[in-house]
Amino acid sequence: MARGGTKFPLVVYRHLVSRWWTPMIAMGLVLFMLAYWQYTEPLGPFLPMRWIPFIAIGIVAILIGLFFLIIRLIAYVQPFPTHLKFVTPFLRFNISYKRIHKTTTSEMRLLFPPRSMSGWMRDILAPLASQTAVVIELKGYPIAPVFLRLFLSRFFFKDKTPHLVILVTDWLKFTTELDSIRYGGGDAYPPRSGRQPRKNSILSKLPRE
Repeated sequence: MARGGTKFPLVVYRHLVSRWWTPMIAMGLVLFMLAYWQYTEPLGPFLPMRWIPFIAIGIVAILIGLFFLIIRLIAYVQPFPTHLKFVTPFLRFNISYKRIHKTTTSEMRLLFPPRSMSGWMRDILAPLASQTAVVIELKGYPIAPVFLRLFLSRFFFKDKTPHLVILVTDWLKFTTELDSIRYGGGDAYPPRSGRQPRKNSILSKLPRE
């Protein structure tokens, strides 16, 4: 199997999921405290139906929070010699380089003007607004657009044309590596196999007998 490049975390996906795991775990802990308070009352041990539901719901809330905590790490893009791999916990696909028309960069607030959004969407975008995203313009989607828009946030799509908005922590490294692998057909940073004599060195220019 061809060697892939760096796995670049999808910032938007992690940002959205991170908004859920902390409050879910916190809610679970609060429910445990309520259950303990009900249990320590004089008749608490004899009235399990007053505190057992709190424990059950608390366990579910913590499990959901841990689930969100784990899946936030399973969202990334990775360049390969023939395609760009796009991975999320619920959706993964490959974008052949033949499908890519061009790539551009722009700040998130220019791609998604805050004035055009509702209040809660603006709150989600605010921490990401000044970051630079990579817009991959496509000749066509690799899978049905309905599935893409069903499983991905609206912040992956600036309009209805075939494209993807990719926000990673280091957009410059991502674009450099993507272009290097895409056009070079190999690793962006190939391993050194030892020192090789430079063809344009002084010694190479000396006349041979």
